[in-house]
Amino acid sequence: MKYQFQSNPGEFSYKPNLFTNAIKVLVSVNFGIFILQTLSNAEGLFFPLFGLVPRMVWSELMLWQPFTYLFFHGGIWHVLINMFVLWMFGSELERLWGKSHFLKFYFVTGVGSGLLTMLFSLQSITPIVGASGAVYGVLLAYGLTYPNRQIYLYGIIPIKSIWFVIGIGMIAFMSSLNNISQVSHITHLSGMLIGYLMLKRPIQWRDLWFSIRKRTMEYRVVQEEKKATHRQKIEQDIDIILDKINREGFDSLSQKEQDSLYKGSRSLSRHKKKD
Repeated sequence: MKYQFQSNPGEFSYKPNLFTNAIKVLVSVNFGIFILQTLSNAEGLFFPLFGLVPRMVWSELMLWQPFTYLFFHGGIWHVLINMFVLWMFGSELERLWGKSHFLKFYFVTGVGSGLLTMLFSLQSITPIVGASGAVYGVLLAYGLTYPNRQIYLYGIIPIKSIWFVIGIGMIAFMSSLNNISQVSHITHLSGMLIGYLMLKRPIQWRDLWFSIRKRTMEYRVVQEEKKATHRQKIEQDIDIILDKINREGFDSLSQKEQDSLYKGSRSLSRHKKKD
């Protein structure tokens, strides 16, 4: 069986209705995990552990969650729609880009959308699950790569893919302003944003690594300077108090000075142990 799509007005193309390699793996893994979580009836265990729980990622260092949340879904329609859209729009992109580049795009948009979502809800303990962030990134990439392709809404209403993507993006944006549902529209928008940036400004991974490393080292230097300045201030305060003790005796110290001497001595002691 074959499906038909229109690349330009009046121009039709045909492709075999088969799964490409990366799509086949992604769909199989997602459905496999969904069947496992359904049969085990253990969403209450899987979602807090493998879903994206923003507060748990940074407070409990569950650093795998921005990756694993992509493979868990909240229900049969959730996984069916995500996998259908991934197959429908992702297959063409994989044929164009190749398996390796497509998978890189998929996971960068998926993980990145999860991380961006965390920034808006650092204290949230509600698990976020689903591949929607990555799927929205794929959808945007399809619209920008093949803007004139015709998509038939409900099988009868023709619309160019670029306008379809813009419409989906607007719906996600408006929904995010008043999100009373259980759908994480911020994740959808984040996937589209990261997908757009990847298409317009391809990531140079080596440069990114050196940039992160440089910023990390700069941050450490700044923190060390702050610690050194703080330690120097404590030492100066202690020296002033000790000079007063030498001149007037310990009993001359006020309660505030005694507390400062005690706390400062403990702080310097901890610093020496770390050094």
